[in-house]
Amino acid sequence: MPVYRCNGCGYVSEVPTIPSDHKQACGRCGHPSTVYSTVFFVEKLVERYAAALRELKALRAAEDDVAEGQSPSDSESVTTVESASTGNFSTAEQHKPLGDWFAARKIGIEFDHQLVDTAGYFDDAARMLGDQLGLFGELIDRVSYAYRKGHSSIYLELGRLSQKDAKAITQLCRELYGHTFFSRYYYQKPEKIVRLTLQTAPAVRKFFEGAWLEWYVLLQALDALEAARLGQFACARGAKVKFPNEDVHELDVVVMPFGQDPICIECKSGEFRRDIEKYLRLRKRIGVDRHHFIICAADLSDEQASSLSAMYELTFVNLHLLPMHLKKML
Repeated sequence: MPVYRCNGCGYVSEVPTIPSDHKQACGRCGHPSTVYSTVFFVEKLVERYAAALRELKALRAAEDDVAEGQSPSDSESVTTVESASTGNFSTAEQHKPLGDWFAARKIGIEFDHQLVDTAGYFDDAARMLGDQLGLFGELIDRVSYAYRKGHSSIYLELGRLSQKDAKAITQLCRELYGHTFFSRYYYQKPEKIVRLTLQTAPAVRKFFEGAWLEWYVLLQALDALEAARLGQFACARGAKVKFPNEDVHELDVVVMPFGQDPICIECKSGEFRRDIEKYLRLRKRIGVDRHHFIICAADLSDEQASSLSAMYELTFVNLHLLPMHLKKML
């Protein structure tokens, strides 16, 4: 049976089925809690147990270093890239270095810690979509359009595709259905048509309408941090910055390696050109250089990204160029 664990009081309980919005009021305190399938819940427990063992091993090694007269590394920032598999990003402690950086510049910032909770399937789905956007982009566009128009289902005709591409799309749709991104999946084999019934959960709708790109960009940033072996960092999604004159702006993705300025990444899956002037002002008000304020637009060509970066004091990239730019910075 599906289970939940209340983040408020720690109560664990089973429920008959997973609700459409994946939320269940705690049976003890009434706090809304996320419901997971039992297999998924156990998998994440095992991952966290393994991560705890690795952390314990590292702490013991640090104690041995101290005993030998060596200085342990600075531990002020509480997050490492290895934490990605544990869901530990969704804590106030993980976000605190970012809050301190903005506060030092008299800028308020608010976080929704759950927006970087990697315990669910959103990050996995985003990586699958983003890694093959050329093939899966039509699916994202069709689903997003259907949500906007109030449609309840879509269909994909695969007969014009190669067998390899058609197989990849059907496999993706089955996986997304298995992870509840669709409420129904049906493949008409003779006609080579996939029929999908849309999920009504607001979180899933937001995912297809643009949150998938934020998740993918965050994962690319974490991959770059891991490759650079910088260790400690802070990260956030959907952070709201408030300036002294009470202007409020939202930052799609922010990552900050320990001891460096934050990298702000705005994620655009649609039109963005009318907002360029707004981002220029925002970058200057935050106080980071052009390389630390990135507009990641999925539809840009490499040439367009290069040209726009030369025209404006911002950095423009697509999904192909983003990892390379982050590698240069880190």
